[in-house]
Amino acid sequence: MAKKEESSVEAKLRALYDLQLIDSRVDEIRNVRGELPLEVEDLEDEVLGLKTRMDKLKTDLDNINFEIGAKKNLIEEAKALIKKYGEQQKNVRNSREFNSISKELEFQELEIQLADKNIKEFKAQIEQKKAVIAETKDKLAEREAHLKHKKNELNAILAETEKEERALLEESEKYQEKIEERLVNAYARIRRNVKNGLAVVPIERGASGGSFFTIPPQVQVEIASRKKIITDEHSGRILVDPVLAEEEQEKMQKLFAKL
Repeated sequence: MAKKEESSVEAKLRALYDLQLIDSRVDEIRNVRGELPLEVEDLEDEVLGLKTRMDKLKTDLDNINFEIGAKKNLIEEAKALIKKYGEQQKNVRNSREFNSISKELEFQELEIQLADKNIKEFKAQIEQKKAVIAETKDKLAEREAHLKHKKNELNAILAETEKEERALLEESEKYQEKIEERLVNAYARIRRNVKNGLAVVPIERGASGGSFFTIPPQVQVEIASRKKIITDEHSGRILVDPVLAEEEQEKMQKLFAKL
């Protein structure tokens, strides 16, 4: 009976360490992608923003050209009125009518001057908008080219690793099903809280993997006996003996080669 219990604990340790090796391989694959997905997303947002800016600038140009057209029409209308009032002024009957028409003529002349001034201002705005559009267009072309390059880079990495990652995630789920829920939850919690996501580590040179704190000899003996699950008092990681770790690493390497 005792032997079965020991075997059960050892089986749990092996399953936990196998799960760690699988998840670590997934971590490696995702590290290869690194920040690329975020870079692509940021570039897509930037390109969209530049396109929106281009659209707004073009709309502004259209509006300015409309305003110029309106001012030109106003000038033509004012000139027509000036001609009309000029003819009327020739036939006035008294000074009151003459003064009234003179004021209308003066008003229309001022309207023409103001419209000419507005047109000059609008034309200056057009030149400024065109300069900004040209600058934005160049920047947009550069960012689109950069985005295309980054997408190709990301797609190449995904093409190489997506199949393996999917297979590894399926294996991870299978191994989690072999382990009781409380241990899986503990494993997941440790992975979140430790560096590099290493929740299950072998003893290396008398210390837990990645740690400089020496494990007492008696504890090392208990770990090697594989009779109970022991955690590192400093990091909280689950500890396995080097022999078990080496055996499982060889087994997992064969599995990874098939994926």
